[in-house]
Amino acid sequence: MPKLTIDHIPVEVPPGTSVLEAAKTAGIWIPHFCYHPALGSVGACRLCAVKLLDGPVKGIQMSCMLPAQDGMVVSTTDPEALKMRSLVIEWLMMNHPHDCPVCDEGGECLLQDYTVAGGHGIRRFEGKKRTHVNQDLGPHIQHEMNRCIQCYRCVRFYQEYAGGSDFGVMGSARRVYYGRFQEGTLESPFSGNLVDICPTGVFTDKTARFRARYWDYEMAPSVCPHCSLGCNTVPAARYRELLKTMARENPAVNGHFICDRGRFSNAAVNDPARPRVPLVDGEEVSWAAALDATMLRIEEFMELYGPGRLALIGSPRLPLEGSVLLARLAGLIGTEYLCYFAGRDEGERVAAAVSLLADGRTASMADVRKADCVVILESDLRDEGPMMLLAVRQAWRSGAPVFLVGKHAPLAQALAVSIEAIELSIIEEVPLAIFERAVVICGTRNNPPAATESLAHTDAKIAYLFPGPNAFGAGLLMKEHGAVALAEAVASGRVKGIIAVEADIPEALLAGVPFVVAADWLPTETVRRAQIVLPTAAWVETDGTYVTFEGRAQRFRKVMASGLPIRGLPARYHASPDKPAPLHPPRVHRSVSPGGELRPAWRFVAELIERCGGDAVTEPFVGRWERLRGLDPEGEGVMLWEF
Repeated sequence: MPKLTIDHIPVEVPPGTSVLEAAKTAGIWIPHFCYHPALGSVGACRLCAVKLLDGPVKGIQMSCMLPAQDGMVVSTTDPEALKMRSLVIEWLMMNHPHDCPVCDEGGECLLQDYTVAGGHGIRRFEGKKRTHVNQDLGPHIQHEMNRCIQCYRCVRFYQEYAGGSDFGVMGSARRVYYGRFQEGTLESPFSGNLVDICPTGVFTDKTARFRARYWDYEMAPSVCPHCSLGCNTVPAARYRELLKTMARENPAVNGHFICDRGRFSNAAVNDPARPRVPLVDGEEVSWAAALDATMLRIEEFMELYGPGRLALIGSPRLPLEGSVLLARLAGLIGTEYLCYFAGRDEGERVAAAVSLLADGRTASMADVRKADCVVILESDLRDEGPMMLLAVRQAWRSGAPVFLVGKHAPLAQALAVSIEAIELSIIEEVPLAIFERAVVICGTRNNPPAATESLAHTDAKIAYLFPGPNAFGAGLLMKEHGAVALAEAVASGRVKGIIAVEADIPEALLAGVPFVVAADWLPTETVRRAQIVLPTAAWVETDGTYVTFEGRAQRFRKVMASGLPIRGLPARYHASPDKPAPLHPPRVHRSVSPGGELRPAWRFVAELIERCGGDAVTEPFVGRWERLRGLDPEGEGVMLWEF
């Protein structure tokens, strides 16, 4: 391994490591724009200049393009290197607008940081600044081309890494332009990553434009709830409103990026129509009154129908804490019907997949990116797990063939890769034995249990896409407690009451059930049909745990306080309802914020457990669940399960 010295610090790194990366291992930060860990180096910005004092190479060099070699003596603080970097900043600022006060990138802009760090503060060039016309790139991305520093990050990500073809670089010399041939919405399902990857303010989040500065945000490490992949995110909120979501790096999971679904799906959290206050027969009541009414009606239900006729319903989107407690509540009530899945087929598929993966054959997204063969088995990745598309593309870029078993040929276009075999009939037709790191990707939506069983005879790792962020955890509990699917329970004719906790129940299954209690944060059909409604906190309003498709338990942290966003408060929350002030905070003294009477789903279940005579539940209890091993409290997630 090469040994070199950087700023008098001995460094030893693997072969092929650049000097810039080697400096990072020693805690030395070399300024750079064009380099990105996921995209590599192109030497376009010339900002990472260092001086080599001794060794096989000497003089001013670009550290991102220079492989570390034995005997190198590198200085990042040499006067010549400092002068080179300051000149790079100066010529970049010749045409850059002085609009930091109105730029949404302010506070998180690399150009801003490096300009200050380099000491540049006076514009010596007296000519006119070069200007460009911006484009409308759709409802999510704001384009401000005048702020561009030509680092090529956006194009390298969009075209090379993500496989998009409707965005690129045009022009020549000093007339370089990054955009589309014609205005229009960006087509890639990963276009939102342009916001994170751009080191200046060329691409910003239009949905959060002019709403807050970086230092104004409430932020916490979180996990995306929109599929089972468990991508790590950083939601940003202000004034009880979720403004935007940023990618959080996790090399074993999503790497550096997230999909547009996870980035821009904030409307449901901010929706004023969310359940915000407890309701009993349509009337607003306190939480205590709603819980009292729930227990009273459960007692009346037991007297009328007898024990065992009440079903407790969870779902794949219910965090692990609530799912675990739901099983405990079922034992206290004595019900025969504990359900984590609404449809019978869905429950059977998840149970079969969990059983198959019990031998540790799960493949992470990192495994898919490094695979030497990928088989996609009857899965629509763009719908079931968009970031898996990106992982498959990285494997293909490294030379791995991609086989498709099924009828989802449009995946070839979505991936921008060549599919080696289209519409194969069975998995046995793929020669997996000749590959060392083969991965089979399949989903529970289109694959019956029989297809899952056929995977037991392959030696490849398996990436199984589940129907929700905690579907794997629900599958484990279903297997442990012998839970059934709700459709099966209702079909028996014995179910006359339902307590649904963050569960999406089809209207057909609710039709013959006279008693419904719903605890949820979404205005679902179950909530609309329920006699008692308990509003729960969304994932950004509480701490919790999701078990991802690979059996990895990841903690997400509370980002913001519960309550209605200040912008758009209904008139009834103001001192003068006849003169609402939708952009001004309420002028009423309260113990809680308007619409803030929300509790985590697990707390609602815990209250029922205590009222049924069970032991009190304190937070955090899930870390004591004996099936979790190595649960990382910071949210990185390194858990594997045991039966």
